[in-house]
Parts: sequence; C-alpha cells; structure tokens
Amino acid sequence: MADIKMPTRLLFLREEELRQGIELLYFAYRDFTRGPDEILSEYGFGRAHHRVIYFVGRHPGMTVSDLLGILRITKQSLSRVLGQLVEEGFIIQDKGERDRRQRLLTLTEKGVELERQLSQNQRERIARAYRNAGADAVEGFRQVMLGIVDEADRARFDRPREPGA
Repeated sequence: MADIKMPTRLLFLREEELRQGIELLYFAYRDFTRGPDEILSEYGFGRAHHRVIYFVGRHPGMTVSDLLGILRITKQSLSRVLGQLVEEGFIIQDKGERDRRQRLLTLTEKGVELERQLSQNQRERIARAYRNAGADAVEGFRQVMLGIVDEADRARFDRPREPGA
C-alpha cells in the first residue's frame, strides 16, 4: 500500500492561533515587566526609565542619537527621562572625543546596580522558560521574535554578542 502524504496543515496560522499568540505576548509582557515596575515605582520611575537604563547599560558610551534610534521616542520624551536619570546620579553624560557635540551615555555604579536589580527577575524568567522549552524551541522563539521586529532592527541580532558587551 502506497504511503499517501497529506499536505502539512498550517494550524498555527488559523485565526484562533494568531489571536492566542497576540494574547500570549500581552500576558508575557505584563508578567515580564511586573517585577521591574515595582522597583521602578520606588524611585518614581516608569518603563521609559527602565528602557533607557537597560540600553545604556547594554551599550556603554552610546550616543543620545543612537538611544533615540533604538527607543523611537521623541527628543522631548527622552530629554525628560534622561535628565532625571542624570540628575539623580544613575547616568553620566560625556562629550564625544571626536565630536564634542555628541553626548555619550554611561551608567554610574548606582545605575549599574539598578539595572541589575531591574533585569534580575527578567533574566530568571527567560532562563527558566528557555530551560523548559529546550534549544530547538529557543531558536524557534528567536525566529518568531525576529519576524515581529521591524526589518531595520533585525541586523542588531545577526552576530553573537560578547559576554558583558
């Protein structure tokens, strides 16, 4: 008897599966940000502060222009948040060596500690989920997330990052 191959059904593209994917993103984001939100509220900070602290910590010496490109917020919004973080001693701004108009951003020791606290729960959540899902699922998740991210930002994830970079 011949082995009849059935076409693969794209069950994951059905309306219900797509809607469940949307809901999972909402619920995951809610739970992923809950711990940091509690810490941020102690300082009178919000999620914009967290994003600035995270990316400045991830890319020490980045320019304000680069940060604006990542966050895609207005200069006015960034100025308010960044000004508060600088004033309260979480971030320092240095002038660029080649272009003195540039402002290079770096976390202070106080900023490094806050970033560590904010990211600890998130790193644990991601690590637990990755361990439970396994390597193939982790790569699948990465591919799905890259597919959601705007094409212009995908190149950021093309090369492996050095530890601590």
